[in-house]
Amino acid sequence: MRDAPQIRPIRPLRPGGVIPAQIALTAAGGALLIAASGTVLAGDAAGVMAGIAAYLLVCGAVAALMGRSYPHHRIGGCNAVTLLRAALTCALLAPLVTGQTAGWAVAGVAGTALVLDGVDGHLARKSGFVSRFGARFDMEVDAALALVLSLHVIAGTVVGPEILVLGLARYGFVLAGTVLPWMRADLPDRRWRKVICVVQIAALILLQLPVLTPDQAIWLARIAALLVVASFATDIRWLWMRRP
Repeated sequence: MRDAPQIRPIRPLRPGGVIPAQIALTAAGGALLIAASGTVLAGDAAGVMAGIAAYLLVCGAVAALMGRSYPHHRIGGCNAVTLLRAALTCALLAPLVTGQTAGWAVAGVAGTALVLDGVDGHLARKSGFVSRFGARFDMEVDAALALVLSLHVIAGTVVGPEILVLGLARYGFVLAGTVLPWMRADLPDRRWRKVICVVQIAALILLQLPVLTPDQAIWLARIAALLVVASFATDIRWLWMRRP
């Protein structure tokens, strides 16, 4: 969740073009998705509204950032899928608000978001809409999904706060970069980093299910946490060795 492709220089978009309209259309679909899935997950209007409000904030931020740093004239199917993944992540806020955490429904929504994670990248490469913005957007949605699922695990299972290693690792990395400039350098694309990201999310999804014994859940959380820590440690070491 830390690498971004090297692309051609970015040209700013004219404000008020087709991008905001496409984002607004996707946002409407995402809000309907949250309303439908949030009702199943929580059955509470307050939780659903919280998810929709969070999603609309995300869409507003995406529209603003695309206007400054996106090189294409349309959002493309790839970014539309990532926006829908963000909607599914926001839908998972509804059961957190109402206290109906973890379980099969949460795992199903999160599993759908994980499957779509492979779709947006494929669409970007196939359509030629690869961009640094899209890679970063995809990464941040992954990080947000990991954090929300970690909160579900803490609130709804026997696993303790140590699971936050999976949910906060990305944010700790970014925070460290605010005080250590050498940690903000671009990282090379590595397949193993993507594999560990999938393992991280998959482990968090499995931990939502009531089929694991307490010991199995705790060991799964520990193994996934070790993999994530090792991944970040490897990248930090790479950056440290190449610092100015």
